[in-house]
Amino acid sequence: MDFELSEEHRMLKDLVARFVKDELMPLEAGVLGREASGQGLGIGAAENARLDEVSKNLGLWGLDAPEDIGGSDLPAVAMVGVEEELGRTVTPYTLPPDSPNLRMLMATVTDRQREAYLAPYVRGETISAIGISEPGAGGDPAGMITRAVKDGDDWVINGRKIWISRAAEADFTILMAVTDKEKAARGGISAFLVDKGTPGFNVLRRIPMIGGAATYEVALEDCRVEGWKLLGVEGQGFAPMQLRLGTRRVQMAAWSIGMAQRALDMICEYAPQRVTFGQPLSERQAIQWWVADAATRIHAARLMTYHCAWKLDNGQDVRQEISMIKGFATEMAYEVVDHAMQTFGAMGMTKELPLQLMATKLRTMRIYDGPTEVHKWVVARNLLGSKRR
Repeated sequence: MDFELSEEHRMLKDLVARFVKDELMPLEAGVLGREASGQGLGIGAAENARLDEVSKNLGLWGLDAPEDIGGSDLPAVAMVGVEEELGRTVTPYTLPPDSPNLRMLMATVTDRQREAYLAPYVRGETISAIGISEPGAGGDPAGMITRAVKDGDDWVINGRKIWISRAAEADFTILMAVTDKEKAARGGISAFLVDKGTPGFNVLRRIPMIGGAATYEVALEDCRVEGWKLLGVEGQGFAPMQLRLGTRRVQMAAWSIGMAQRALDMICEYAPQRVTFGQPLSERQAIQWWVADAATRIHAARLMTYHCAWKLDNGQDVRQEISMIKGFATEMAYEVVDHAMQTFGAMGMTKELPLQLMATKLRTMRIYDGPTEVHKWVVARNLLGSKRR
């Protein structure tokens, strides 16, 4: 078993690391200042356009997109390294296109949808969103009640979605709806492509989240979608949705590793310099144990995530591993960042350091795309169920 990245993928990881260091980290002071003053989490349009130009020139667009529409068709293993490096900074920037929705589109689009939606998305010309959660069905997508009913060649959708990132600015939203109430998640959920400005697709409110981020609530009121915008096979939307969720969970694990590594690096740089009661913090057993535990758990999370990605690339069933790494990595990173904040004392409580934004992002990630407790339940259910058989 080879535990090393190939030279090509290692060089890509190093390239992204330089992009983060040279282009994203210098923007952190501005990001922190805007968030602290209540302006939300983000970068300006000019900054984003410049980052787009630089990253595109470096060949960092469409990394895991199909080659025949301008992508590099990289495997999941390579993307883990990319996402780990991106996780080291609090500057919110995504290399186009965002992988989860990309993977769902790649698995389902027709030729017409490929031209109209997938290709522009890979080229970085459009922004996408996805509507899964509902006010009464968050961690359990099978509980959704938003309905799509056939009307001639079209579909008419009614219901409500919540916790949608980018719903207000997305050019299109992948919307999940029930098309067969009797079958529900076992053959009764379908996916639809809903364009921005479609009558009946109503963004009700912007919901401020911790750390300066925001999500949206959307109401579907007789929202009419043309028949050709059914994504994939009618009633078979649950599996592609899980593919999308699985991609995001691997991504989150990699981000968590990046954040934890940044926090550990900050502890190791600061602790020898800070003297209390006549001794550097680095000579205190509490700090030493935090450092040792963090390094050990980061190493474990990294190996787990690469192994999961390797299995994914080899077509193996990774549902259990995805639940393991999503829960383990986010919880691990949250504790490492918390220990870093504790090490920095009062300075760790300020909005002048990136630690507080890392902590709030990790706090949301412990909920998003399945709470830790749900993922633990999934793992335990699978193990206990196998013993019963």
